[in-house]
Amino acid sequence: MRIMSNFEQQFGDIARLNDTVGQATLAVANSDKRKAKDAPTDEGQLTVDVYQTDNDIVIKSTIAGVVADDIDVSITSDMITIKGKRVPDETIDASDYYHQELYWGPFSRSVILPEDIDVEKAAASMKNGILTIRLPKLAKSRMKKVKISS
Repeated sequence: MRIMSNFEQQFGDIARLNDTVGQATLAVANSDKRKAKDAPTDEGQLTVDVYQTDNDIVIKSTIAGVVADDIDVSITSDMITIKGKRVPDETIDASDYYHQELYWGPFSRSVILPEDIDVEKAAASMKNGILTIRLPKLAKSRMKKVKISS
């Protein structure tokens, strides 16, 4: 019986700590939302998956509600930036919402690439709201070592 009592006490302490951390996190999040509303360049951030195949680095992102022509993808040999804007198809007064989670407005995401890629051979496609970008890895044979003369 004593073991259960100690367990319940420890569990209660953990639950109270969890509640405290949760309330603090919520307070910070609400503070950030207020700051973000006041910020002139409020942008949403895309979620991405980045993985590799034998020949490519692949980036996937859900970008539903955006026409492909309204997405800007900029690539350098070591970084990619995806930008765009979601525009709602109807105007709804804020007071008419019961719950709102969808993000409308400009968004962007930059990803530092884990290795150099061939920018000229990069390709992007969009299907069912999923943007897929294939970035061919730079062939090791195309890299050149330079001998330093003395």
